[in-house]
Amino acid sequence: MDFQARFPRRPTRQIMVGSVPVGGGAPVTVQSMTVTKTADHEATLAQIYALAGAGADIVRCTCNRPEAAEGLARIVPRSPVPIVADVHNSHRMALAALDAGVHCLRLNPGNIRNPAHIKLVARECRDRGVPVRIGVNGGSLDPDLYDPERGVTPEAMVESALRELSYFTEVGFDLVKISVKASNVPLMIDAYRRLAEVTDHPLHLGVTEAGPPPVGVVKSTAGIAALLAEGIGDTIRYSLTADPVEEARAGRWLLEAMGLRERRNVDLIACPSCGRAEVDVFSIASEAMEALESRQIPLQVAVMGCVVNGPGEARHADLGIAAGNRRGHLFVKGQNVAVVGEDEMVDTLVEWAELICEQGPDAALERARGMRAEAVRAAEEDRRRNLAVLGSDANGAEAAVAGIRRGRG
Repeated sequence: MDFQARFPRRPTRQIMVGSVPVGGGAPVTVQSMTVTKTADHEATLAQIYALAGAGADIVRCTCNRPEAAEGLARIVPRSPVPIVADVHNSHRMALAALDAGVHCLRLNPGNIRNPAHIKLVARECRDRGVPVRIGVNGGSLDPDLYDPERGVTPEAMVESALRELSYFTEVGFDLVKISVKASNVPLMIDAYRRLAEVTDHPLHLGVTEAGPPPVGVVKSTAGIAALLAEGIGDTIRYSLTADPVEEARAGRWLLEAMGLRERRNVDLIACPSCGRAEVDVFSIASEAMEALESRQIPLQVAVMGCVVNGPGEARHADLGIAAGNRRGHLFVKGQNVAVVGEDEMVDTLVEWAELICEQGPDAALERARGMRAEAVRAAEEDRRRNLAVLGSDANGAEAAVAGIRRGRG
């Protein structure tokens, strides 16, 4: 079943952030934000290129002072992806960012609260055709929407977004996407669900201030994936206390894992290892991931610790290898094709992955035609040997169960 059918998208209107469509059935996009000083346009451009290479479709840069706006004027013409200017406290910085040619503004309604200033910026965006993200943040909510007893509520976050949207509507501006981010995952999910019920504007998903990996990645994934599975969300950002390249990678990996974007790099699956494994699965999987990822190989590749269950568990992978008796059993689309030495496993995976990418799996199977009979025989030999030595209960689970039953008797 097609993943798009499993996760039907919420219908939204579409806006264009530069050349990138957001909403309206367009692919969910990945965003991140530079951490350099925007005034240092060369350093910022270098980071933008790194983010684009890691999977970011759109990049945000802060515009907090005139020097940053000047930096944006030098950045925008050379950027490989559309640029969003992040504006918090000054509508003048928003206007300066527009003069710099940015493709979108992010405005925080918790910080820019003067309706006249908001409408002025909205009119300028309307006249230039530049969209705005209304970026509500649980940590900077309007004081009059904050409930001192309940704290930040999803209702208040949605109300903040709708209030800002009403100012835009007054001046005839509707090129808008909205976010209602919070660092609390249940609060964030609740706010987005409520927002999705009352507007058809595209939504930008994120768990703000998620923290460093791995916890930050887990929190972000919990919130973003839950909503995407409900069809909510048109663009995403992981907000991690880490190199922003990690944000872009995490976002791209999530969308690929959910089938919401085509795979552009390796999807490496590996067994968690067990008592039956005859190699260091952790190190081999890590080496394979590093080697394949650097080559931008869009295949599903399996690294399995033994030949007892490995090939069967990974039969749907494009390519894989299972260990047995100090050698590796290579398989393509679930079919054994070759046997290689243990120290050749990673290099062999890379070689055959490149072959499949360049010529397709049929060509790989054709190459292996003369070796397949021996590969199948060797894999079965190692499977039987492994079972004979370790038995079918390599981790001793059934023996433990038997002991427990004896104790109960």
